[in-house]
Amino acid sequence: MRRSTSSILALIAAAGLVGPAFGQSSDLEKRFDAQISPPEMSAWMKDQASEPNHVSSAHDKKNAETILAQFKSWGWDAHIESFQVLYPTPISESLELVAPTPFKATLTEAPIPGDDSSARTKDELPAYVAFQGDGDVTAPLVYVNYGMPADYDALARMGVSVKGKIVIARYGVGWRGLKPKLAQDHGAVGCIIYSDPHDDGYAVDDVYPKGAARPANGFQRGSVADMPLYPGDPLTPGVGATDKAKRLKREDAATILKIPVLPISYGDATHFLQALDGDVVPPSFRGSLPITYHVGGTDAAKVHIAVKSDWSLKTIYDVVAMMKGSTFPDQWVLRGNHHDGWVFGASDPISGHVAMMAEAKAIGGLAAKGYKPKRTLVYLSWDAEEPMLLGSTEWAETHADELKAKGVIYINTDGNARGFLGAEGSHSYEHLVNQVAGDVTDPQTGVSVEQRLRAALMVEGSAPGAGERARAAAKMAADPSHDLPIGPLGSGSDYSAFIEHLGLAALNLGYGGEGDSGGVYHSAYDTWEHHSRFVDPGFAYAGALAKTGGRLVLRIADADLPLQRYGNFAETVSTYNDELKKLADGKREAAASQAKLIAAGAYKLADDPTHTNGPPNLLATVPYFNLAPLDNAVDHLKRSAKAYDAALAAKGAGLTPDAKAKLFELNRGLEQTLTAEVGLPGRPWYKNLVYAPGKFTGYGAKTLPGVREAIEEERWSDADKYAVLTAQVLETYAGKLDDATKLLNGG
Repeated sequence: MRRSTSSILALIAAAGLVGPAFGQSSDLEKRFDAQISPPEMSAWMKDQASEPNHVSSAHDKKNAETILAQFKSWGWDAHIESFQVLYPTPISESLELVAPTPFKATLTEAPIPGDDSSARTKDELPAYVAFQGDGDVTAPLVYVNYGMPADYDALARMGVSVKGKIVIARYGVGWRGLKPKLAQDHGAVGCIIYSDPHDDGYAVDDVYPKGAARPANGFQRGSVADMPLYPGDPLTPGVGATDKAKRLKREDAATILKIPVLPISYGDATHFLQALDGDVVPPSFRGSLPITYHVGGTDAAKVHIAVKSDWSLKTIYDVVAMMKGSTFPDQWVLRGNHHDGWVFGASDPISGHVAMMAEAKAIGGLAAKGYKPKRTLVYLSWDAEEPMLLGSTEWAETHADELKAKGVIYINTDGNARGFLGAEGSHSYEHLVNQVAGDVTDPQTGVSVEQRLRAALMVEGSAPGAGERARAAAKMAADPSHDLPIGPLGSGSDYSAFIEHLGLAALNLGYGGEGDSGGVYHSAYDTWEHHSRFVDPGFAYAGALAKTGGRLVLRIADADLPLQRYGNFAETVSTYNDELKKLADGKREAAASQAKLIAAGAYKLADDPTHTNGPPNLLATVPYFNLAPLDNAVDHLKRSAKAYDAALAAKGAGLTPDAKAKLFELNRGLEQTLTAEVGLPGRPWYKNLVYAPGKFTGYGAKTLPGVREAIEEERWSDADKYAVLTAQVLETYAGKLDDATKLLNGG
């Protein structure tokens, strides 16, 4: 339920949050703000989203060329950098219900009345997911709910196997690519993914065009490559996909699936799900279609799926724009957003892209009147993010050595909507994000976006049934002296190569929570018409995002002293370490409890005797781990962070210019110490031992991932091994902080 503006303001006033905490922007930032134009951003989106905009489309290339011309006209030194990447496109595809009643899925989306963009179907991709495995199979159908590990455990108890079957899963809970990957791992020969109205259709809101939700014939395209293994071009892991790059054979690329996969609409999915027999599904499997959901798995419902793709290399176009620093040209502040979409891509990604372009134009306007950033600004308009972060990953891998030597931070945005500021990333920059949030005015309420976010966190944390993290965040929000927390980064956008492979500091920003684009996500209805009506009317939050991103860029570019504060990072890592202990204890207790229940025959007695139910999979006995190295390293980190932050506050301003420059450079490379060349177990591309996407979460972050996932996946020896490795990188990080403190103290 949405709260009204008056309710939010009343809460803020009652909490004592209205005051002089915001409105402290510099004269430079006020001149920057004056150039941000929401109507201009609306016009840019209308043009960039006017035709299908997927990789290899004519309009995708045209957009890159237009963006290049814009950067140049605003005074930036800009060029296009191209890569040759594997990007499959459909040649033919078919999905049919063979029995009991024949039905052929539509696999196209009809235009929406009143949405002119949706009628431009020429060059539009049909229902398709990239990096599935081509094939032509006919087999019985099984409904697997969201297709996550717990769903397969439930099916196993019901005596249902997907081996040799085609599965149908609904979007949600886990990342798209995990659904066919897990189906493949369980022996399935094909996979269908649909959007249930329970998650983003008529159960959520009126459907488009009356409301924002997904209409019955809408479906979600996307990539199903095994991104948690590595992102980027599947044929060139770890190196840029240039003309001279050595490439794997397609059959040897581990991130490409082996089974055919297609997405469909819930209108079409109804026909397939209605055909299923077998047991009625458990409550957690039930969606909102007007049918009884069955698991299937018998010969009663058979499906034919066939997909054939063009697996040729395609050219992608990254636009790179630079403004050379006047004092520290070899220190780079990087700012990026992608420009490719699955169809028109208005909300995802162009809503964020136009905000980034507004920043670039405004900074160009400042430069035309004499402004010179101290550090080099690098603005990046990525291509081919949607297939698997191709444009950013190939560029970062190509320029890896230079980026490690010069990169200060990478600031990313993607889609944007009306609502609250969301931020994730390197926690050493948490304090700076809070400062910036305090200086940007929320377009709907007139208070700062920080104050509005504090109010929202307090409300969420005080709600009945609020979780532990929500309650902790509410407690922080109620204390004006405490910074609001930012989240950790997993994957799903272009920051991944920078923070998780190269080890550069990174932030990801965006507004949302009130404007709703989920119902048209990756569909032909993600249009300017939908966005301007339901997601960000008037493009007010595009303006807020530009002012937020622009402030971060300008402040980091011109800072005399480092803007990182390490107490927040140390406390956050300490929390992650505590979570590891709770995780291990919880698994240990669950295994012991389950063993007692099985021994007592409790599951058999509790089950309905008229249904086929086996015992649950036996949980492994959990040993005790040696996490002492981590405890010691976290303790060192907390001491070092406290000493550094105090020394910076007391003595930073009094340093000589040369000492300030040395301190900034020392801090610039600090985040890279969180990486280990060995990388994570089984996926060495991911080298950051504090932040990574989870193997079974995809986009979602796993913190202290080497240890956390070892415990979750019952790889006990890896838990001890990575406790040591993670402790080593944290000790190195703390040692560098100690060096910085000595510098501050005149050492």
